Amino acid sequence: MEEPLSPRESGQFVAERSRDVFVDEDGVKRVAQMIYELRDSEEFTASGWKMMNPLAPSPDSDDAINWVFVTDTMNFSFWPEKEEEQCEVTCRGNTYRGYMSLCAAVTRAMDEGVPITSPTYFSQISEAELAKVLRSDNSTPMPMLRERHQALTEAGRVLMEHGGSFRMFMSHCENDAERMVKYIVQNIPSYRDEATYEGKKISFYKRAQILVADFWGIMEARGEGNIPNLDYLTMFADYRVPQGLVYLGALRYSDALMETLKNGELLSSGERREVEIRGCSIWCVERIRHHLWKLVEERDGKSCHINSALIDFYLWPYAKKHHKEMAHIPIHHTRCIYY
Repeated sequence: MEEPLSPRESGQFVAERSRDVFVDEDGVKRVAQMIYELRDSEEFTASGWKMMNPLAPSPDSDDAINWVFVTDTMNFSFWPEKEEEQCEVTCRGNTYRGYMSLCAAVTRAMDEGVPITSPTYFSQISEAELAKVLRSDNSTPMPMLRERHQALTEAGRVLMEHGGSFRMFMSHCENDAERMVKYIVQNIPSYRDEATYEGKKISFYKRAQILVADFWGIMEARGEGNIPNLDYLTMFADYRVPQGLVYLGALRYSDALMETLKNGELLSSGERREVEIRGCSIWCVERIRHHLWKLVEERDGKSCHINSALIDFYLWPYAKKHHKEMAHIPIHHTRCIYY
């Protein structure tokens, strides 16, 4: 069977053939300059990862490693049918929406004594038990409960066959980011984020790459984050970052696509326009990274530590923070288990 192109190769392949989404080199250079000015800030470190997610357990516990696995395995499709009807979860005095509502639900379950980070437990959790864990604190439930249940129990069973913990599972990969992504995708079906574009099998592996980046973030915070080829990871192609890239002028949609999205039309997973948004987003961030590395080399006379994953970790909260200013740029909506 033909191996799909890697996410980076897929991004380039799509960007070179795309009909409705375009990478704008002038915009790319502006974003690279913007990040260059922030290059030494905490936002581009592993400790920045921990600050971004105050709900994660302390990184020195093994709970933290399994917590990341549980949340990343169910990290998909949080957008609401109506903007004013979002699932909300309250944990430790704060109320969260979107992806953070999932993190809050998992941490709330831990606070309530539910062994949700134990693969022995979550490999066999019933749909009703998971519904209780993910319960909303308002009238809008978290979407796709059945799919989350299937993804979590299936992934839990895989861990049970590989030593019983996510850390044991990852130990097969010898601190190699590329091997980690491939190993996750080969063994856990819900992480197989692939498509066919212009007759070519391509991949995005959004959740698998986030899982590797999050695993690294925790290990780095513990002083054990030795994954030399982390630059293998690309940005994580979702629906929030593309909106941010369009807002910043680094990505451009055709008028027809913009019209489609403004009309609220759903794009199905794997269809051409959806693939172009995700593929061009990956390539756009690769171009930003390329220009950023060049700036650091030319102006600072050294090599740059900021990889595509760290650029994504910056752009995602940036897009959330500026969502009001970006309201005129529609996000694309696709209901699927990949993002």
